Amino acid sequence: MTTTLRPTGPLQLSDKGARSRHYEVCVNSRPVGTAHIETVPDFGTKVGRITALRIDEADRRRGRGTVAALAAEEVLRGWGCDQVTVSVPADAEPARQLATALGYVERSRNMLKTLPSEPPALPARGTVRPLTQSEYDAWRLKETASFAQSWLDQGFTAEQARAKSEASERNFLPAGLATPHTWISHLLHDGAPVGLLWLGRHEIAPGERVAFVFDVEVVEEQRGRGYGRALMTLAERIALRAGDTRIGLHVFAGNTPALRLYESLGYRTTSLYTYKQLL
Repeated sequence: MTTTLRPTGPLQLSDKGARSRHYEVCVNSRPVGTAHIETVPDFGTKVGRITALRIDEADRRRGRGTVAALAAEEVLRGWGCDQVTVSVPADAEPARQLATALGYVERSRNMLKTLPSEPPALPARGTVRPLTQSEYDAWRLKETASFAQSWLDQGFTAEQARAKSEASERNFLPAGLATPHTWISHLLHDGAPVGLLWLGRHEIAPGERVAFVFDVEVVEEQRGRGYGRALMTLAERIALRAGDTRIGLHVFAGNTPALRLYESLGYRTTSLYTYKQLL
């Protein structure tokens, strides 16, 4: 039996060259599932993504998903992609096993926490103030460069990392400090800044928005003194005051100290972002 992908509509092209297309997964021309493949515009045109792959219940556990995924990778190669990414729900064990078997490696994960009814207390002598415009301008330049470097460290090219960093700023800080539902604050100890928090709102699923920790920074010489935990406490306090009941974040797989901190604070992993180089 032959498993193939059959397009169900025309190839969609955006103004910036991004591609996407829907397919049926077929066995000897018989539909047994669906797939959706696209390029990721935030990284340019050479990073692809399998955004959906579903096999009908009656045809599962027969290798259909494996062959369909490999066929999707071949489509992306034809589009000029050199990397493919897949987001896997943390509780979808068969999907995680499939991704691992096909050589996908975890790059990062999303985590989520349900907030308590009462805001936690900040540490004694800890105070908070929002960034001034001049502080924001200096921080934004540093943050843009730092965010691009984080993607360079993940194996992306300089062009792809820069494109991702610029896209994130457009998407999440379109009006700078005046962006709605955005809080960028200094944590102070004895009047001196020891850390910074950037909290906003983010759509983690269609129509589902939560408070989201976009950035937590502790001044280098102040690390190891509990200020990271204090900043996460501040994030919960701001989110609760804004009427949010859940708070999320994104963390790279190699950032073990941050991951341990978030787990100790009650965050749970909701999705894994995996990738594979296309040779």
